Amino acid sequence: MFKQKPLAAAVSTALLGLAALPALAQDSEAQAPMQTVEVTGIRASMAKSLAVKKNATGNVEVITAEDVGKMPDRNLADSLQRLAGVAVRTDYDEAEKVSMRGTNPDMSLILFNGHTVSGGDWYVGDQGSSSRSTSLSLMPSSVLNQALVYKTSYANIVDGGLAGTINVTTRKPLAQKERLSGVASIGASYAQLPDKTAPDADVSVNWKNEANTFGIIAQGFAQKRYVRRDSVSRFAYGTSSGWGEINTATMLGITDASLAGTGYTAADLNGVRLPGSMSSEFVESVRDRKGGMLSMQFKPNADLDVTLTGFHSQMNANNNGRLTSGAIYSMLMGKGEALGGTTGTSPNTSSNGQRVYAQIRNPVITTERTLYGHELKVLKSADIVFPDGTTPQYVGNSEGFYRDGAKATSSFIDLDAKYRVTPDLTVKGLFATTRGVGQTELDQGTTFARYGTGVSYALRGLHEAPYVQYQGAGSNQPGINPDGSGYMIVGRTASGVKTTDKESSGQVDAEYKLNNAWVQSLEMGLRHADHKRDSRRWGPAFRTPLTVTYDATGKIIQSTVTPTEGWQPYPGNFGSGLGGSGWDNTGFTYSPEALKAYIAANTKETSEAFERRVSTEIDMRERQSSAYLMANLENGPWSGNVGLRYVRTVVDAQIATPIPNPRTCLRSAPGQAPTVCAAYPGAITDAGDAVAFYDGTTFNQLSGTMYYKTPTHKVFKNFLPSLNLRYEITPDMIARFGASRTIGRQNYNVLGSGFGTPGCDVNGCRVTGPNPDLHPLTSDNVDISWSWFFARRSNVTASVFHSKIDGYVKTGTVGTSTIELTDPRDQVVKTFFINTSSQQGAKITGIELAYEQPFGSSPFGFTSNVSRAKTKVDDGRPMVGASEWAGNLGLYFENDKASARLVANYRGEYVNSTTAPSPTANSQGNSVINGIVMPTAPTMAAPVTTLALNASYNLTQQLSLSFSATNLTNVKRAYYRYSEEEQQKLDVSGRQFYLNLRYKF
Repeated sequence: MFKQKPLAAAVSTALLGLAALPALAQDSEAQAPMQTVEVTGIRASMAKSLAVKKNATGNVEVITAEDVGKMPDRNLADSLQRLAGVAVRTDYDEAEKVSMRGTNPDMSLILFNGHTVSGGDWYVGDQGSSSRSTSLSLMPSSVLNQALVYKTSYANIVDGGLAGTINVTTRKPLAQKERLSGVASIGASYAQLPDKTAPDADVSVNWKNEANTFGIIAQGFAQKRYVRRDSVSRFAYGTSSGWGEINTATMLGITDASLAGTGYTAADLNGVRLPGSMSSEFVESVRDRKGGMLSMQFKPNADLDVTLTGFHSQMNANNNGRLTSGAIYSMLMGKGEALGGTTGTSPNTSSNGQRVYAQIRNPVITTERTLYGHELKVLKSADIVFPDGTTPQYVGNSEGFYRDGAKATSSFIDLDAKYRVTPDLTVKGLFATTRGVGQTELDQGTTFARYGTGVSYALRGLHEAPYVQYQGAGSNQPGINPDGSGYMIVGRTASGVKTTDKESSGQVDAEYKLNNAWVQSLEMGLRHADHKRDSRRWGPAFRTPLTVTYDATGKIIQSTVTPTEGWQPYPGNFGSGLGGSGWDNTGFTYSPEALKAYIAANTKETSEAFERRVSTEIDMRERQSSAYLMANLENGPWSGNVGLRYVRTVVDAQIATPIPNPRTCLRSAPGQAPTVCAAYPGAITDAGDAVAFYDGTTFNQLSGTMYYKTPTHKVFKNFLPSLNLRYEITPDMIARFGASRTIGRQNYNVLGSGFGTPGCDVNGCRVTGPNPDLHPLTSDNVDISWSWFFARRSNVTASVFHSKIDGYVKTGTVGTSTIELTDPRDQVVKTFFINTSSQQGAKITGIELAYEQPFGSSPFGFTSNVSRAKTKVDDGRPMVGASEWAGNLGLYFENDKASARLVANYRGEYVNSTTAPSPTANSQGNSVINGIVMPTAPTMAAPVTTLALNASYNLTQQLSLSFSATNLTNVKRAYYRYSEEEQQKLDVSGRQFYLNLRYKF
């Protein structure tokens, strides 16, 4: 079926946008001519996708949304995860970031209509991370016309997709069959865990004139749903937030006497891994997504085609997080600092005038084999208690944060023009501008210290909540009891963040047909993009200090009143989906209104300049220029292309740099004109950078750290050759070979983040900071694939691939660069080595298999794929975000009245991290345990399988009712450290259901 000559297929798909992704990759119907398909819905979509896949010169995967209502997908990432070799990062049961072939999402490039698209992040942690990955949570599936995943690169593909490129095309008005047509969908979503319902609506109208020379598509969507996530984790304040090791030299309560009768001595426990805390977390949020798209197309004749498309989406996502955590490590260290600090200056635990240390009673120790092959001991269960008769001591914390004004936006406008100058020469142009914003107006919260006499725990299986009970700590509510147990406020914070990402780009392409023996046509083009990234934080000033003091015996004295009004307990069903039994699932939190009122009463207005926090800012500009030449080949059963792309990247960053001597410049008070610093004329003297300015106090002009901006300017040049060959073994059996070099650019934070956390010890002075010298990643790739289209809507495909990467980032390394700063210990200016990022090599080798087929002439059929990608990094650590295994299995049914689709998605384990890990994180450093030097334990996400369903019934020819459900099995997402014996986190988000009435006209 869909028989075409190789040249027609290669030129129409590879050159006009379906397989080669030129500048104007939108007119997919014209690019992939095919036999008329009489079916609609699922079968039509599958047939169209296979036709494009068959005729493409390179190795591609395709989603053609002939009827997106037939898929159980809420956004584009949900749809893309159905394809072989594609995996997603999921937050709150909605796919968001897309990765390809076992790599991190930052290595995949996502385009819309052939150009990049900027998108903001909704969560405060991601908003400041400065990742290059595009969040698709803002893109509903209904905007999709077709999505092509390019696993082999061509010279005319936009550079930046190290692992691959995904081009999403939107619909064109003149490609629609009727002069006036449209779809209206109204319905509701229901979230099981928060037990809330929200409206869901999507309307699209298409009109074109009778002459078929001008048309308009207008679409609007308003989709809302509530989400909740229940978790248990090892999060803790202070030292060892997660896991650490027992050290009897500092944990003096662990003695032979305290372990009497257990069969262990204190020496047996040295070096045993133990959890830093037993914590429970509870998050509620909303996803309120609204937006629309407008596309206008003008095609007065066969030679000229111009399309203008605009898109905007905004998602409001206020979220409320709560946490109850223990402080096992601090208790054993005999430290009572109310935020978990265990340094020499931290206050000690004390009872009746004597320092006390927590003991370990009833220990259960098991042996684990780490992912690096080492054997370690793990304290699976124990009672961590203070000696009998001890007065209540610091045993943990509780916090509540409400992120008000959290939202993300994504917008673009593109102008797409194609003109056939002569029968042999076609010129195309694409001009686009895009802007994305991630913002949280105020991330506000309070922290409480908890006082009691101990905590008992028992870790169970990886997918089961651990047993945990607090002892002598009173009920879970704010306030101190007469015996000293309970909760006391010890911290409060308020800050905002806004990250803006925008790009303007333009490109011109030309294709000239030669039609000689081998070279059928030549393509050439130029592209330039101007990209800007700006990330800023701010924070209001507090009116009075939050005072936490200790008396001579080490007993805590709280002079700030702990608020005991406006709080509420955790929901009664908290943690019901996490399994386990007997564990403390109680907790308290303040309502958003109460928390907002408390923070508002304790903060004051100063000035916008004073609230600025320069140290966290990222201010970058990146200009990308490229040119390419590509020849399209064909001779008999052979077709393909060969080309070369030249890329020049210019990176300019303004790096926040602390002034070495804090007494060099004077900070101006809020509302006053900035002072001038002669030694550092660029010093930002009117920014507060979180220095205190309390009511009734004289402003200290010498307080805190002051910053100036250091400019960096780097130029990188890359040549990217590519070769793609297609051989038609038989009309229905295709073999392909691809070889290319691709690039991926480093995340913004490793190039332009500010300096921070200076510190000195006997080994010297170090400070965290960026490394603007990091060059773009490059990857040399080889891909071989075989496809057999053996029957109607049927296909078997096998692919093998290998990529050799140069420039993979290695975080947390001490480089040779230095900076002059003040030693915080003695206020003397010294030379600091910069703890930053370096680069190394990596390799990826993999195989992908896909098989889909209807069951004979019945209305049933299935789709399936599985992929394996083995990654190897030079330092021996696993690649961040890389899953070795991924797979999909889908079953479908469709006749004239009803359709149904059940899909299962599997993703293997991977290193769980933000897509933009900090350049100074110790995730790639070393730890010494029992004298063995080994890589620091990453946080691993365990394998997970999700199940989704869509069913629809045609009430009339125009009216249908559809039902969708995601996360049908209510999966638990589990995370661990060195092995599954070290459970790090377990969370559950509940099922989501959608009911929609759809009208087509």
